[in-house]
Amino acid sequence: MDIQKKLEHSLGKPVSQAENRELYSALLSLVQEMAADRERLDGKKKVYYISAEFLIGKLLSNNLINLGIYGEVKKILKDNGKDLCQIEELEPEPSLGNGGLGRLAACFLDSIATLGLAGDGIGLNYHLGLFKQVFENHLQKETPNPWIEDQSWLNRTDVTYPVEFGGLKVTARMYDIEVTGYHNRTNRLHLFDLDSVDDSIAADGINFNKEDIEKNLTLFLYPDDSDEQGRLLRIYQQYFMVSSGAQLILDECVARGCQLYDLPDYAVIQINDTHPTMVIPELIRLLTARGLDMDTAIDVVSRTCAYTNHTILAEALEKWPIAYLKKVVPQLVPIIEVLDDRVRRKFDDESTAIIDRNDTVHMAHIDIHYSFSVNGVAALHTEILKNSELHNFYRLYPEKFNNKTNGITFRRWLLHCNPLLTEFLDETIGEGYKKDASELEKLLAYQEDETVLEKLLEIKQKNKEALSTYLKETQKLEISPDTIFDIQIKRLHEYKRQQLNALYIIDKYLEIKAGKIPAAPVTAIFGAKAAPAYVIAKDIIHLILCLQEIINNDPEVSPWLKVVMVENYNVTMAEKLIPACDISEQISLASKEASGTGNMKFMLNGAVTLGTEDGANVEIHECVGDDNIFVFGASSDEVISHYAKADYVARDYYEQNPAIKAAVDFMTGEEMLKIGCRENLERLQNELIGKDWFMTLLDFDSYKETKERALQAWTDRKAWAKKALVNIAKAGFFSSDRTIEEYNRDIWHL
Repeated sequence: MDIQKKLEHSLGKPVSQAENRELYSALLSLVQEMAADRERLDGKKKVYYISAEFLIGKLLSNNLINLGIYGEVKKILKDNGKDLCQIEELEPEPSLGNGGLGRLAACFLDSIATLGLAGDGIGLNYHLGLFKQVFENHLQKETPNPWIEDQSWLNRTDVTYPVEFGGLKVTARMYDIEVTGYHNRTNRLHLFDLDSVDDSIAADGINFNKEDIEKNLTLFLYPDDSDEQGRLLRIYQQYFMVSSGAQLILDECVARGCQLYDLPDYAVIQINDTHPTMVIPELIRLLTARGLDMDTAIDVVSRTCAYTNHTILAEALEKWPIAYLKKVVPQLVPIIEVLDDRVRRKFDDESTAIIDRNDTVHMAHIDIHYSFSVNGVAALHTEILKNSELHNFYRLYPEKFNNKTNGITFRRWLLHCNPLLTEFLDETIGEGYKKDASELEKLLAYQEDETVLEKLLEIKQKNKEALSTYLKETQKLEISPDTIFDIQIKRLHEYKRQQLNALYIIDKYLEIKAGKIPAAPVTAIFGAKAAPAYVIAKDIIHLILCLQEIINNDPEVSPWLKVVMVENYNVTMAEKLIPACDISEQISLASKEASGTGNMKFMLNGAVTLGTEDGANVEIHECVGDDNIFVFGASSDEVISHYAKADYVARDYYEQNPAIKAAVDFMTGEEMLKIGCRENLERLQNELIGKDWFMTLLDFDSYKETKERALQAWTDRKAWAKKALVNIAKAGFFSSDRTIEEYNRDIWHL
């Protein structure tokens, strides 16, 4: 195929004479045409990956890579005086996800297609996403994040389904986004929407009338649930997604010859966290409406659905008052009551009931009782589920529980975002790792090769220079590429402990003021959004932004320490930050992070992890060995024991440790209050001294000591390059291709 001819035919002019916007449009059409050629309808059985979020990122380059034409397109454009990177900048990032859960779902769809498996995603078409983050007066402000354009990856289809709520009937419309596999098939992401949704009702920031369901249903991902209307809206969204999805699944299976009672031979439904749980009672309802009796319908659905648990935090396992369900989905309540009754007849353990004594429905309990597989997402996480958090269920169903350690797609997180490293790997170890990530281990043969180590340092330096330029141009942030880039990017949550990093920064600031100069200058970079109703998380952002102002403007300290918080952190920003990172901050409280996937992306790009023995950090540690990771903090067993005994008292650490006291007191000191908001800073300080549920102060000394070792280690450039090399070489295990192969081998059997 002559790509230049095709582009020029589409443009109606030579490539050299086209505007970037016209080229973007022509490339989008070319990709969609090529992707459509790779669609296949083979295979009797198909996986449906149903998730409230899919954080797919920009798609142009990713699709060009997967279709095998990235290099050619880039060269054609360059030969005609055009730059693919500039064209990419025109593409809006789809606002369809929030954090690791949604990014994982996107990686999984990529790997399903890459492995040639039949599998589609099912979700919602959010118009305004989570929100666009802006900083005003050192505070997070939420604004709408519109992304849908007239011409986009989103294809409106003629497929519609009726969805009934209590007192309201709507028509769901399906939109499709092509999911291209690397040199393999094309699958689809099906996103449901309402034609009546009205973006203009979000006039004041992200506030809108939460009761006007026909206008607001798919406006925002995770609408603010701090009031009853917000919580009800979440139930409306979840039911809309699963009802539309269930109807689509049944229609597709029947078209392939399914007789309904044999549904498990045609479909496996992977429930990604608890948001899509209602697909279980909804499928039972649809099957009984189509002629199956209740017992058969329950049996069929239980053999069709599989559940992935993504959290250890009890508050993140959704629970809804049955009164809410009676209001929004009255047709499901009798079915949920039947499901609960069956559990109660079989087991007399109240903790495993679906409807508890307070008339609250536990969504995860539905998933565990009425699916055939329950998986955690890292070895440690799965063990904690089995031994403590879900132990009562594990006793009932040991055969259902299994582990599937998360993974990332190397195409996006290496080929797309780190072309310099990709090119170097191609020359050094060949290109086989793009299909089989375990081939990265070939790099280990070069551990003592001075030229290779020098080259890795040079690539990192260039990526740091590129990030510095990008942040200056887009966010007016000035950083020096000749400093250590210490990066913590992830959702803002107390358990992820951005506050621990911030306390360390205060401590470091006070030390420099007292004349103690660090081993090397450090730039601490943060990127994070806090949920609109999560007050303490927003206070932590306020603290970091205040520190950024104070430290960066202090001529005595800023040559040695800088703090930067990037605005509106998203996939596009991550693609710039990750290749430039030296030290990857993975500092969640041990036993609280299910897996983490940012840790894998950093490792792949030659950063060294500074982390607790939590989530997939444990497996990263096993892969790279003690010399190539910096581990600190209490173990998960110690932490679980502290919770069990309720013997952790933050105030004791505050009162007995002068460094902790000085750092915590600084938060409401004169300098901070000059620029900060007293209410936010005092609230956060009181939280740390009086509660500190995620044991920040417990790990402070260990974190500080280990981080100092990491900063010192960085100064031995050759030894550091070796650590980077081992991390890249050992990243192969964390490919989402491997994860999906395991899902298919153990759960899906496609």
